[in-house]
Amino acid sequence: MITSIVIILVVMISAYALAKWKGLSVELSMFAAAAGGGLAGALAGTPPLADLPRHLVEGAFTYLDVILVFFTATLFMAIVSESGGVDYAVRTTLRTFSRSRIAALLILMVIILIPGALTGAGSVSLLVVGAPVARALGGLGVSNKRIAAILFIVAGLSAAAPPVNIWAMMLCAGTAIPYVGFELPLGIPVVLLGSLTVLVLGMKREENTSVSQALADMPEIPVRMKLWRVLLPFFVFFGLVLAYRLKPFATPIFGLALEFTLAGLVAYAVSPKKINLWELSRKTVRRLLPLLSSLVVVGMLQQVMTATGVRGLLSYAVISISLTLLFILLPVIIPFSEGVLTYGGAAIIGIPLIW
Repeated sequence: MITSIVIILVVMISAYALAKWKGLSVELSMFAAAAGGGLAGALAGTPPLADLPRHLVEGAFTYLDVILVFFTATLFMAIVSESGGVDYAVRTTLRTFSRSRIAALLILMVIILIPGALTGAGSVSLLVVGAPVARALGGLGVSNKRIAAILFIVAGLSAAAPPVNIWAMMLCAGTAIPYVGFELPLGIPVVLLGSLTVLVLGMKREENTSVSQALADMPEIPVRMKLWRVLLPFFVFFGLVLAYRLKPFATPIFGLALEFTLAGLVAYAVSPKKINLWELSRKTVRRLLPLLSSLVVVGMLQQVMTATGVRGLLSYAVISISLTLLFILLPVIIPFSEGVLTYGGAAIIGIPLIW
């Protein structure tokens, strides 16, 4: 039995490596591994060939709730950005705190963190606030190389920040742990590392650019844009999140996807400019397609690995080694699995690591 499972694992690894060698994306490579492992497992009767399509379809819907959170959160931030809220926040920060460099850098860091923290994807932070924040940092005299480094590091940290951490959500889903109480364990390290990043890289003034020039280079904001129009949607979202935690038996649990949807509708309603919601939704889906396809394919791969016994073999291998050796290997296992499998590393390697 173990021999057949090892052979299936070798087939999956070979299919993934061959797909990557042919220049296919990570998502298609993982799909090739899932299909190859399923076909190899069918030869051993685990699962039967007739059940393979069902496993692939079921696996595709494993993380449907996470996909909904991804889409609704990104659409919410896209509405805020399209209405001029992001440009208004960056302009106000630069105009108000340009003489207090530390305060300006820390507030700009928070602005970078918010989109990724709400969507679970650091790339959304770069797409939504990257350009205006880069102009603001340039106005503070930060060099282009340091601006790129700040945006890259802080956007990466934003993906791990609460309230939406996709890795933690997938791990919780696979280990029957409620996704509750992650705010401080995730938030404190992210804020500390983000603050250290912007202060170390941004405190030195290297360029002779002016704040007025940076403000002139930024897009014009709608005349009717006010601070309350920017903050109200966020108050609605965080109010809904806190309501059922402060009064759990008196408030229904809406769920993150519905909370982002309601906050997005509020942002749409208070926007000072007309927004084509249908076109913006289509643009958001195109922007998120690589991330959404990753979650779909990860679910397929996880389902096939479970059905063939490969996932059980990997889990047994992880939990059977000594705890000391496990902690020594963690700095290697986690980055390597993330680099090869993207979000699949959390589902396939991370879950047995928790056990």
